[in-house]
Amino acid sequence: MPLNTAPNLTRPDDFYEALIDMHRDLDDAASQAANARLILLLANHIGDHQTLLEALALAREAP
Repeated sequence: MPLNTAPNLTRPDDFYEALIDMHRDLDDAASQAANARLILLLANHIGDHQTLLEALALAREAP
C-alpha cells in the first residue's frame, strides 16, 4: 500500500484541535507518551510494513 501524502483529512481543523486537546494539561513526559501511543495505534491500523517504513523515512527527512 503506497503512502498517501496528499491532503486526506475530511475535517483537518477539527483533527488538529482534537490533537491539541489530547495534549492539554499533560507534562512533557505524558505528552510524549501520548504521542508514542497514538503513533503505535495508527501504525497498527495501517499495518503494512513498507508503508510504515516510507512514513518513517519521510518523517525523519522533514525539516
